[in-house]
Parts: sequence; structure tokens; C-alpha cells
Amino acid sequence: QVQLVESGGGLVQPGGSLRLSCAASGSSFSINAMGWYRQAPGKQRELVAAISSGGSRNYADSVKGRFTISRDNAKNTVYLQMNSLKPEDTAVYYCNVLLKASFGGKNYWGQGTQVTVSS
Repeated sequence: QVQLVESGGGLVQPGGSLRLSCAASGSSFSINAMGWYRQAPGKQRELVAAISSGGSRNYADSVKGRFTISRDNAKNTVYLQMNSLKPEDTAVYYCNVLLKASFGGKNYWGQGTQVTVSS
């Protein structure tokens, strides 16, 4: 079993920055991909950014050039640096972790952290 703890959300003005963190803990696991999703009111959950075990990154078109995903494998932690935030970035952000196949290949979700971009 893997637990994910997210932090870093909050209220920020348009043009501001926030950094989200998500730390994974548990017994005997190895992570494949890590990512961030978001869900705005009345909308479906969507992929924001993902990073593979080898460091390959992909981003939603709406955040390219503004958001950066990174990971610290030693700490089993994934980060999302969000710059030039816009009101349309307002959503609950969820961390997602995919374990390696040799550890069951399961998917885990964080509890979500609210990001509100407003003046």
C-alpha cells in the first residue's frame, strides 16, 4: 500500500507562482510514472503533467511553458512548479503515482490540493 501526501496549494493572484509537492510512502514499492491532474468545478479530471521513471516529461498544451514537473527519486516525491498562473488554472490538483509492474503496477491518487487563482 502506498500513501500520497500533497502540499503547496493555496490562493494566488494572476501571474503568481505556486509549487506543489507530493510525497509517496509505504512499504516495498518502486515508482514508474508520476503525474499531476486537475479537476475544475463541473469539468472532468485532466492530465496536467507527467514524468516517467527515466525523466521524460509531457504537459497539457494549456500549461506548456508555464508549469514544470520534476521528481526526486530518493525521496519518492514529485513537484509541480506553476508560474504565470491564470484564473483558468483554478482547480483541485491531484497527484498520481503508477508503480512499476514488478510491484503490481497499481495506480494511487493523492487527496487533492486546492489551487485558486484570483485577484
